[in-house]
Amino acid sequence: MARILLAEDDDSMRRFLASALERAGHEVVSCADGEEGLGALRDQPTDFDLLLTDIVMPGVDGIELARRAAEKDASLKIMFITGFAAVALNPGSEAPKDAKVLSKPFHLRELVAEVERVMAA
Repeated sequence: MARILLAEDDDSMRRFLASALERAGHEVVSCADGEEGLGALRDQPTDFDLLLTDIVMPGVDGIELARRAAEKDASLKIMFITGFAAVALNPGSEAPKDAKVLSKPFHLRELVAEVERVMAA
């Protein structure tokens, strides 16, 4: 299964997402914001397969986190989870071109299925 870096500033949402992904067999490293996500990218001994990040977060937002993560590892798959899908899809946002967007609200089964699709692509 995939090694996933999860960046979500809402504590309860982050716990629910991590739990669902772990139950599906993925290894999840959870971060409370983009700054913590950058630290995990820098400090983890092995690379991640997928970055799953909210867009709107204090400090380093999800788009900046994704951009910097893609610079470090061009093979990293990126998925945004957001209530603001138009922001991610805006060409001026500098979001990585191949990133997927899953709009909130969504069911946890939908998230797991989309992660499976992204990882299989």
